[in-house]
Amino acid sequence: MTNKIPEFKGTLLIEIPAFIPSVNFLEGDFGKAVLEEYRGRAKKDYGNASALNVLSYDHGIVKGSNPFAVALVNQIISEEGLRTATQADLERIIKVNALPLRGQYEDSGLVLRTKDNPNEYFAKNLMVQIKARNPKAKMPAMISLFELKLVLDMNSPYNLGFKIKDSAQIFYDLSVLNKEGNFSSEDTDEKIGLPKKTGSEGNRPLYIRGSGLSELCLSRDLRFFSFYGDLAGSDGDGRVVVVSAKSTAKILELYMSQLQEERASREAKLTSRFDTAKKIIDKAYKQAEDSLRTSN
Repeated sequence: MTNKIPEFKGTLLIEIPAFIPSVNFLEGDFGKAVLEEYRGRAKKDYGNASALNVLSYDHGIVKGSNPFAVALVNQIISEEGLRTATQADLERIIKVNALPLRGQYEDSGLVLRTKDNPNEYFAKNLMVQIKARNPKAKMPAMISLFELKLVLDMNSPYNLGFKIKDSAQIFYDLSVLNKEGNFSSEDTDEKIGLPKKTGSEGNRPLYIRGSGLSELCLSRDLRFFSFYGDLAGSDGDGRVVVVSAKSTAKILELYMSQLQEERASREAKLTSRFDTAKKIIDKAYKQAEDSLRTSN
């Protein structure tokens, strides 16, 4: 071409999310600080209930998990703009391999079917709360643990109870939780994190029970359990996953700041190398001049 065409400028034809989540386990200095606060609140606010005495710090990570513990952790980290993971979060983590979820388990929610056992006391209490906000609600219902506030309840089996937050989103009439079977990671509902259907195909089993209240749990081998009735149970393979939803603009601002810092650092290193080289060259030049004068 005779004349150079100016650079093309256009608008990105993609939907840029308002928020970009980041995830991690409770680990490092952050995990240690959260655990210290957790223990303090368990003692001060919840009578040091035994069901909360399940978390420990070992080899740089917080180990252990049950619904009570996750609810209390969420109350602590929510003050920093963070929350504990939902089942939908865990499914996204699996798809992009963001965290090594195999080899441990994660509690994400509660599943309510009837007012009977297991956990009849909690089932009746949650049923009353659900019906108060939605009289036509059909079971099974799923509530993410971050949607629950832990309360002191001296009448309950564990001296603890759950209060559903006013802003909570509850998923009702989840027929998939009425039938055991297999499913694949590709066939899950992105919004709620549950299988769209179960059957004979797929490499991930779903296990259920028929009544009462049970925890929703992703197992060590990525099996899906809406089965366990021991709400206070925990072992060293439990992990609490933390989610941070930072705004896209904030992340881009942080990234630009990091690039500027990196540029300044590289420029400083180049300047230092240039100054060193210049000193060496100036010294060599002076020595050569001195040597030339001496020889003359």
